[in-house]
Amino acid sequence: MNSLLLIDDDMELCELLGDYLHGEGFDTESVHNPMVGVTRAVSGQHDLVVLDVMMPELNGFEVLRRIRAASQIPVLMLTARGEDVDRIVGLEIGADDYLPKPFNSRELVARIRAILRRTETGEPTPSKAGESISISDVVINVGGRSVLCNGKPLDLTSIEYSILEVLMRMAGKVVSREELAEKAMGRKHSAYERSLDVHICSLRKKLGTHSLYGERIKTVRNMGYLYVLST
Repeated sequence: MNSLLLIDDDMELCELLGDYLHGEGFDTESVHNPMVGVTRAVSGQHDLVVLDVMMPELNGFEVLRRIRAASQIPVLMLTARGEDVDRIVGLEIGADDYLPKPFNSRELVARIRAILRRTETGEPTPSKAGESISISDVVINVGGRSVLCNGKPLDLTSIEYSILEVLMRMAGKVVSREELAEKAMGRKHSAYERSLDVHICSLRKKLGTHSLYGERIKTVRNMGYLYVLST
């Protein structure tokens, strides 16, 4: 049973969500104080955090920054409907996904399960235990879900890692936004949603440019993204 941490000052919502998520097979802990939420999130006792943006004393963005300073636990943020800026800021800080309020409980569960599918490796299969993907100075350790760039480890969120793995496996070929969202994010891509673009932008910054061929991930207009093969 996966353990979820709910960080939200709305006690009634947490109680309702806790009951619903338990019925869906999740173990939940609710925390209503942001600072306590940070402590519990980095404790290593949970598989995923559901974090509300609007909280007193310490908002969700600052909570996420403090979590990311110590842990790469997956975080799904709950944002006010229509607040695109909030969603983009959350993704840039390191959220794995977001869901606007009010939301459908079934969609929340679907988003949670999609994130967990990306991040759970369990016991690696023999084929993946020692598998690596290497293109120039970027090396992915598939079994350990870790990345080296120019010999240095990259600090990627779970969704950034998944996007990079999909692109590197298909290096030299254009991957459509729809295919990338489905394979890396576990859901369909909406033409009006910018989350995939924000994750790609963050990946580019962390990877940096190559000394010979420049940008590693190129945008192909009206088609998708392409990971550049070195020549």
